Amino acid sequence: MTSAAVPRARGGPMPSALPSDSLTHVELTHIEKRIENWIRFGREVHEQVLDRRRRVFSYRAGSIFAFVRWAANDFGTIISRIDIVRAVEPGEAYQTLPFVRPGGEILLKIEGWPKVEQVIRHIDAVEAAGIDACEVAPDHWRHVGNWIGAGHAPRPYTEDRHQAWLKRREIEQ
Repeated sequence: MTSAAVPRARGGPMPSALPSDSLTHVELTHIEKRIENWIRFGREVHEQVLDRRRRVFSYRAGSIFAFVRWAANDFGTIISRIDIVRAVEPGEAYQTLPFVRPGGEILLKIEGWPKVEQVIRHIDAVEAAGIDACEVAPDHWRHVGNWIGAGHAPRPYTEDRHQAWLKRREIEQ
C-alpha cells in the first residue's frame, strides 16, 4: 500500500495526520439507517467537522476511548462492533483499526449487537458507580472483552478495584 490517500466512499480522503502530529484521529460518520460511528466515551482534544455527516475527533497519547461502529444495507445489519482503544505515543507499536489513524492499542474488541449491548451496559454500570470510564484500568477492559467474548459476565469494576488501579499507576510512573 502506498502513502497516497485512497478516496473514501461518499467523500474524499480522510485528513492524514502530519508526521509531527502526536494525536490519534478517529473519523465518525453518520448516515441515517446506513452507517453510524460514534464515541461512547473518551476525552477528545480536538474536533474537526468535515461535512454534515462526518467529523474527526483527536485524542492525546495515553487517552482511552470507546469507538462504536454500526452499518446496515438493504438486508439488515452488516456490522456491529465496539472497540476500546488506547491512543499510542509516536513510535510506539500499535494495531490498525478502520477509521482510526494511525491506530492504537486495542483493549477490547467485541462484535455482534447483543454483545456490544453488554459492553455498553457494563460501561453504564461503571459510570453509575461514579467512575469515569476513561480512567478505568486497561486490564479491566481486556477482562471485559475476554469474558463477554466467551459468553460470560465480566466482574464488576468497583471503587476498590479502581483505587487499587490508581495506586498501581502512581507507583509505575
